Amino acid sequence: MGNGFAVVPAAYILLLRGGRVLLQLRQNTGFMDGHWACAAAGHVEAGESALDAAVREAMEEIGVSISPDALTPLTTLHRTNGGTRLLDQRVDFFFACDRWEGDPGIREPEKCADLRWFGLDDLPELMPPHERYVLEGFREGTLAPIASLGFDA
Repeated sequence: MGNGFAVVPAAYILLLRGGRVLLQLRQNTGFMDGHWACAAAGHVEAGESALDAAVREAMEEIGVSISPDALTPLTTLHRTNGGTRLLDQRVDFFFACDRWEGDPGIREPEKCADLRWFGLDDLPELMPPHERYVLEGFREGTLAPIASLGFDA
């Protein structure tokens, strides 16, 4: 087949409550440790849909049960870190959710140092750039259904 192109898919949930979003403080992951990130997010596994991955990650990371119909698609973000490795090419599926069962809590303490609600207009300084891009676009109402980040114009 020659030189194929591959991307790593991931699903993210913006857990929302009263103008606030739930974020986790990353630790011991090797990527953006010390940064605040979506409370529930992770790679889509082989044979799994992005919706199913979002539901699974919410239970694994913060212990809440979410029905797929409670997830509102926000954007699909195609991004690059500028490299040519597989891990440098991403496609991220972002969903909003304001209905779930259970109380969010830290389920992976080795990867999560804190879990906290932030106002959409008062986001923490240290965040992964692609997540800040989505949160700010969501807050401002400028988020496109399909977006790209990190590519030369």
